[in-house]
Amino acid sequence: MILGETTMTDLKKAVRRANTLILPLGTVEAHGSHLPLNTDTLVIREVVRKVAERNDRVFMAPPLQYGVCTSTGDHPGTIGISADALRLIVSDIVKSGHRCGFRNFLLVSGHGGSLHVAALREASEALVATLEDTKMAALSIYETLGKDAREIIETPNDSHAGEAETSLVLFLAPRLVKGRSAEEYPEIPRPYILKEKVRYWKGAVWGNPEKATKEKGEALFNLMVEKVEGLIKGFDRV
Repeated sequence: MILGETTMTDLKKAVRRANTLILPLGTVEAHGSHLPLNTDTLVIREVVRKVAERNDRVFMAPPLQYGVCTSTGDHPGTIGISADALRLIVSDIVKSGHRCGFRNFLLVSGHGGSLHVAALREASEALVATLEDTKMAALSIYETLGKDAREIIETPNDSHAGEAETSLVLFLAPRLVKGRSAEEYPEIPRPYILKEKVRYWKGAVWGNPEKATKEKGEALFNLMVEKVEGLIKGFDRV
């Protein structure tokens, strides 16, 4: 069920059985020269939409389309927010959802940035501690895929705008894929905090887009749907 397309009357009735709210989170972020800036949002929005269509016990909240983007912060098109802002807006959304009757909250991100995901988890820890009878999970969808994804994706260490994400967009919105960026694996000198990160990561690609196919994208998409459905079932065990 899609929260934004539901009336207040229908929600009041449905939330008695459908007390789980899924908040998909994405970014506006550079994804090479071949993928759209909303790649993270597009992927996770469609995954959660499929889950909501198949399960009448959950609601999908409208996606939050801005996130914490550090590595791509200097690339054209990246528009990010601070970790403080993300924690605050997520907290407000969950508190408001709690007042509506939701008790299980899944914050699932199509963006895997470490500071971004950490902000989601920090907010969730505080919310679980203060909101009565509340269960939460906060993660990037890519954390759940593991070896299952490695059976689909050929590129070792594929990470950003490479084989996996290009395949997903080829499956979900092929008209938005503009050719292919060059294969790229940045050498960022960690653990140093760099001001001009674009010096070390010119193309905003981490992987090999040339290996992407629509078929791989479909397989990855179905795997993501399966993993989110498993997370929903997990609320009954915690």
